[in-house]
Amino acid sequence: MFFLRMISRSLTQELRKRLLMGLTIFLAATVSTAMLGIVFDVGDKLTDELSTYGSNITVRPQSDAVLSDLYASSSTSTASSSQSNPTQFIKESDLSKIKTIFWAYNILNFAPQLNEHVTATVSAHGADKEQTAQHVPVVGTWFAKTLKLNTGEKTVVGVHTMRSWWKLNGSWASDDGADCMVGSTFAKQYHVAVGDSITLSSDTPHGGMKTLTVSGIYMSGDDDDKAIYTSSANLQAVTDLDDKVNYVEVKALTTPENDLARKVEKSPDQVSQTEWDTWYCTAYPSSIAYQIEEVLPGAVAKQVRQVAALQGNVLRKTQAIMIVMTVLTLIAAAIAVANLMAAALSQRGSEIALRKAIGAKNSEVMRFILAETGIICVIGAVIGALAGTGVAQVIGMKVFHAGIVMRPMVFVLVAVLIVLTVLVASISALRSILHVKPAEVLHGR
Repeated sequence: MFFLRMISRSLTQELRKRLLMGLTIFLAATVSTAMLGIVFDVGDKLTDELSTYGSNITVRPQSDAVLSDLYASSSTSTASSSQSNPTQFIKESDLSKIKTIFWAYNILNFAPQLNEHVTATVSAHGADKEQTAQHVPVVGTWFAKTLKLNTGEKTVVGVHTMRSWWKLNGSWASDDGADCMVGSTFAKQYHVAVGDSITLSSDTPHGGMKTLTVSGIYMSGDDDDKAIYTSSANLQAVTDLDDKVNYVEVKALTTPENDLARKVEKSPDQVSQTEWDTWYCTAYPSSIAYQIEEVLPGAVAKQVRQVAALQGNVLRKTQAIMIVMTVLTLIAAAIAVANLMAAALSQRGSEIALRKAIGAKNSEVMRFILAETGIICVIGAVIGALAGTGVAQVIGMKVFHAGIVMRPMVFVLVAVLIVLTVLVASISALRSILHVKPAEVLHGR
């Protein structure tokens, strides 16, 4: 009790320096908590942010995947994928199995595509005659299809949310109606407007014919602008390819790849069972792709490496910036605390000399000074951690439009860093206590 009473009296002295020290620790804890909180949560936020720009996993039939690898065709271009003319298909009815894999809840969206070239006859309002276009790329897909899973759950998937960057004049086509959407390039070339009719007919002997109403004209900024989008059921009826698709885009919430993921992908037979289990139970793009292949017979799933590489690079750079800011803040705090302690101890030389003169040991004086400093730093650190949590939420809402999940590890790490910072800052000041000679100080020498 006597020790605590002495500390409480001491804290009321030189209040300005005490407040400056507490403010320094408060700012250091605020910045450290905010930055480290973002570092630990930024991976999921970046993945979710980048997922708005399209799929990060593609699924093809085995034969089409081989052709794609041989000729290095793009996995994201509708036109190029349709020209490969695959001889094997994926069953559309099997696609709901994608939501049954181990990482089912990480599958945010997916959309199949049946890419074919057909003849399109345009009947524009006010035109004198119909216009016929040969070999037009047509994509049969899902727009906003509701799937009923075996678990009894329902999920809505399709290109409606997968193509969030499209500029649309009109409305999205439906999955069960006789309508379609046309690209801006095709619409300009054939003077197509919303409400016009387009008749699709197949060039194959077993093909059919389907008249569709244009519900919207989209602008994608790529080769998709030359195509026509309709429901998979409509295009399957025209091409006589019932229950068949030849391309699937998958948008998944993934973890950026590390050395383990690259090792498994490069040499899966050379990893241990523990490494394999860790890889399989982590949401890497490659492990999710592998699990999709497990449930879709005859399909090859691959990650879109441009998206994965971008995500990894942005994540590493963002985390590096946050860590550097934290380190610089702690260094500045250490310098400030060291100077404040040195200034305070220089003014308290007579007090320290008197304590030593009446029998106090160096260790006891140091313990007293550390106790004073510790109380000030604990108060500043606790308030700073609360303020840092609020700052992290503000940054999360401004940058990612979502709150930051503050993990307990963040507060533990901040506490350890603040303690180390204060101890490092105290070394030089505490060493000066060893050189205080009571006789010289008290006699004014």
